[in-house]
Amino acid sequence: MKANTIKLIITLLGVASFAYGQNTLTVMVRDKEDKELLAGAVAVLEHTSRTAVSDKDGILILTGIPDGEHEISFSYVGYKSDTRTYRFPETASDTLRVYLVPDAEELEEVIVQATRGTRTIQNIPTRIEFMSAEELDEKASMSPGDIRMLLSESTGISTGQTSAASGNATIRIQGLEGRYTQILKDGFPAFSDAASGLGLLQTPPLDLKQVEVIKGSASTLYGGGAIAGLINLVSKVPEEKRELSLLLNGTTGNGLDTGVFWGQRGGKVGGTFLAAYNRNWGYAPGGTAFTAIPAFDRYTLNPKLFLYLSPHTELNLALETMFENRLGGDILYVKGRGDGVHSYYERNKTRRHAVRLAVDHRWNEQNRLAFKSSVTYDDRKMSEPAFRFEGSQLSSFHELSLVQTRSRSEWVGGINLWTERFKERRLSAFPLRNYNQATLGAFVQNDWKVAEWFDWEAGLRADYVSGYGYALLPRVSAHFKVTDRLSSRLGGGFGYKVPTIFTEDTERLQYKGVLPVDKKHSKLERSYGLNWDVNYVTSLCDDRVSFSVNQLFFYTYLQSPLFLRELEGGLYQLEQSGHMATRGGETNVKIGYEDLHLYVGYTFTDAGTHEAGGGCHENTLVPKHRINAVLMYEVEDKWRIGLESYYFSSQKLNDSSRGKAYMICGFMIEKIWENFSLFANFENFTDRRQTHFDTINTGSITHPVFRDIYAPLDGFVMNGGVKLRF
Repeated sequence: MKANTIKLIITLLGVASFAYGQNTLTVMVRDKEDKELLAGAVAVLEHTSRTAVSDKDGILILTGIPDGEHEISFSYVGYKSDTRTYRFPETASDTLRVYLVPDAEELEEVIVQATRGTRTIQNIPTRIEFMSAEELDEKASMSPGDIRMLLSESTGISTGQTSAASGNATIRIQGLEGRYTQILKDGFPAFSDAASGLGLLQTPPLDLKQVEVIKGSASTLYGGGAIAGLINLVSKVPEEKRELSLLLNGTTGNGLDTGVFWGQRGGKVGGTFLAAYNRNWGYAPGGTAFTAIPAFDRYTLNPKLFLYLSPHTELNLALETMFENRLGGDILYVKGRGDGVHSYYERNKTRRHAVRLAVDHRWNEQNRLAFKSSVTYDDRKMSEPAFRFEGSQLSSFHELSLVQTRSRSEWVGGINLWTERFKERRLSAFPLRNYNQATLGAFVQNDWKVAEWFDWEAGLRADYVSGYGYALLPRVSAHFKVTDRLSSRLGGGFGYKVPTIFTEDTERLQYKGVLPVDKKHSKLERSYGLNWDVNYVTSLCDDRVSFSVNQLFFYTYLQSPLFLRELEGGLYQLEQSGHMATRGGETNVKIGYEDLHLYVGYTFTDAGTHEAGGGCHENTLVPKHRINAVLMYEVEDKWRIGLESYYFSSQKLNDSSRGKAYMICGFMIEKIWENFSLFANFENFTDRRQTHFDTINTGSITHPVFRDIYAPLDGFVMNGGVKLRF
């Protein structure tokens, strides 16, 4: 009996001693990039069977840890595992934080459509900049009616206003005019040449899922027009869970924006629908006679049908239609109070209709066949006192492509046909600027993972352009993974552009007095370009601070560029001579600390034209130095607060003078709830506008002659509204 009592006492003491040596670890698990709480993350005490799983708040509690030093592994599906060493008992009682990094090899959501393949953005040798749905939602709060601001706030990209009265705008990448950038919508050509001056202003962002930007030549896959780069606007697709959102926005610049988006899939049928109405009553800030924002009414309807014919075959049919009536000029005339003096106006009436069909068939996991076909009709009527220009452009695009994917290699090949027909309506005895253009092309591209540290991409395109002959376009890119933190991309390629009357200079003139392109004495504008970038990513302060820097160097050579020469009698002729070269660099720095993020970008651009006679001059409307900085505080699904600033150095103008350097600042705030959010944006709150420090026109108010627009005209404008989600 006494022996049994002693054994029981010893057992109880051992249990007490063991219990005393047990410890508990409490950890909050988050995504390192966007700080999202990760529910379902797993913690494992190494060399034991003890585990814990995080709850909906990202909290996991691991118990039964003996005293001493132990390794604990944290993991989550789609993220890299993280093993850490802790010594117990812990002296700190606060909840620890662990930030897991997304694993590019596992996360397949970010597939870049612009490359036509199936690789993720991290593994593509071509340098691609990506704007996610979260970024697009943020920009929609700042500019709900169009995508101009969305694009212009990126390093190396700028948008310029080509008309003071009408507000027409164009985009520039690395200092090259907008006609050298190809803009796509889901891989289809988005705007014809005739719509280039207004396309950016007529595209609402509400139905976009992501935006992909390739800087430098991308002509191997998409043909002429992608000399400066390529922008692919990717639409949302229907999911099993219904998406229904409504946006209402008003501005102090007399603007109103409304939009609704719906998307849902049920069984073998799905659909999306976008409807938007944008209006402005005309706005001129105090002391100015002409509209800084023209009056306009715009209606946009984009229905899209998805058919899932089998597990291997999908079909989607999209219809896009847009109507806009835009009136700018003397603000008194625009508001209906014009007279014999206040009589100047610029009116643009535009219609755009597009039908797009895409069929995708997969034989198996390795082989995919895709067919695309689209027809786009643009009609434009422009008028001002004593002058009218009217014309329509019918464009078509047809393509058949094949993608073959293997574990270390991917092939993309296909053929496509582009057609363009512009027909001007005869309104006077002036020569018509009609033209017909057809391009037949074939392309092939290979993406090869040569080694774990080296990816290679090579492509070749051959085009036959009616009236201009053949164009051969090779392109190569390489991706070097020096370490987990350091990588580099090097790439280059050839491109070309078919001469037409639609340029920034002719748009500025409203095509008044511009003679037709002399096809017998014109040729393709041919180019080659090179990009090289270095990217470094790291974390500091026990992974609480993220830091990345990307340095890009670029060079583009353009042979026989098209420029406008003034003749006698108010006539203008587009001619080709010499060459153009743009070179420079982009620096992007990102710093993150918990919910606070700082983005700083610097662009240096040296763009010049070398004439055939030996003369050389700086390109107009290209600032050599541009700095953009954004400080963002974002709490997931709660708050979004941002402060931004943009600096532009002086620019050479077409009248040989120089515009003044300037800086603009903005502030936005958005409060987010489950089903709705309220937002307010204070754009250019320092009220910097060109009319404060320079002129925008010469001549009389009745017969103005407008100068180049290189700075904002509207000044400080506030907008605010509500987003509803059902």
